[in-house]
Amino acid sequence: MSRNEDTPRAAALRLLTGVLDEGRTVAELSGPEGPMGVLDPAGRARAQRLALATLRHLGAADAILKPHLRKAPPPAVRAILRLATVEMLQEGAAPHGVVNAAVTMARDGRGTKAMAGLVNAVLRKVAETPQHAWKAQGPQRLPGWLRGRLDSACGRAAVTGIEAAHAAGAPLDLTPKDGDAVALAARVGGVALPTGSVRVTGPVQVSALPGYEAGDWWVQDAAAALPAKLLAPRPGLRVFDLCAAPGGKTLQLAAAGAEVTAVDISEARMARVEENLARTDLSAELIVADVLDWAPSTPAEAILLDAPCSATGTVRRHPDLPFAKDAAGIKPLFELQARLIDRALAMLGPGGRLVYCTCSLLPEEGEAQTAAALDRHADLSAIPAEAPWIEPGWRTDHGALRLRPDFWADRGGIDGFYIAVLGKTG
Repeated sequence: MSRNEDTPRAAALRLLTGVLDEGRTVAELSGPEGPMGVLDPAGRARAQRLALATLRHLGAADAILKPHLRKAPPPAVRAILRLATVEMLQEGAAPHGVVNAAVTMARDGRGTKAMAGLVNAVLRKVAETPQHAWKAQGPQRLPGWLRGRLDSACGRAAVTGIEAAHAAGAPLDLTPKDGDAVALAARVGGVALPTGSVRVTGPVQVSALPGYEAGDWWVQDAAAALPAKLLAPRPGLRVFDLCAAPGGKTLQLAAAGAEVTAVDISEARMARVEENLARTDLSAELIVADVLDWAPSTPAEAILLDAPCSATGTVRRHPDLPFAKDAAGIKPLFELQARLIDRALAMLGPGGRLVYCTCSLLPEEGEAQTAAALDRHADLSAIPAEAPWIEPGWRTDHGALRLRPDFWADRGGIDGFYIAVLGKTG
């Protein structure tokens, strides 16, 4: 190992190349054996923040670099240049330290030593870029396979707004265990949102916030907190939370007093659900199984199905997704979602409710799935979502909700989500 391989910048570089060259997500690269495994918590946070910022502003970095390059450099060198450009112009780091670190990474890297001089020369020119020129570059464009679909689904103006929301990133949202958003906001220095979540802006260490150790809240995007609210859990209600990990919805249902059975195929992710249940002093039955194979002994009165999806609604939080996924990779999800809906309905008792949701912006994973399910099941009906916090622009066909990242722009945005409430006749 070279002297530079255990720094946050080097880890950020390996995250960046893992996403762009290998098609892996930051989450897949963030385990103990990954690039950040040798770093302390602060170093891991810095490495991830820098890698995500670079992915969020990749197009702008390339535009700034282009005039200073006679030809495209090798991918490894290009990654160093992109990383350093974003750290200087977006993150505001001191140019001298960034340039020196980039040159060191080039000298220490495999196959990049001979281009350390180029890195030095180019980045010294980049460091002279005025801020107005950087800001004029505009937000990162979505890849063609996703941009085209969204253009057809919601129009060019909406796509432009979505891309702006992605560039802005995402604040931290918390769900209060007791439902008192106003009180929690006062404790953590946040703002109570109309939907009952609490939003905290700026850099923050989650575990240092008041109430973390006591389990008074958990991290959950404001959009992700809405499906459980629309299920209307109550004490004693028998609920199945299918595809439950990472568990925010399980915690919501349990906090409302429901008898929750949470099912997910991932043992590792369910271990995190168990940890959060223990931290918040809540209880639920946890089952590691494939939902398509699991057979409950008794039907549920209500089911929440947060189906596996493209996660295209979470790009403002996970800017690596458009680079790590493509159209071919998401098509198999459409069939899986339909099978999961059918399986969930088989587990639902007469008169029960199914809330189907995905953190996707694609109609194929939302509106089209609901319409097809209603066609397949004569005993299924759409129930219009009702809550005082629902805004008129959120509603779509069958009374479902369609949220987009460009909504709540003045509040910091919200993840893209589709949520439908379906009823099974008695």
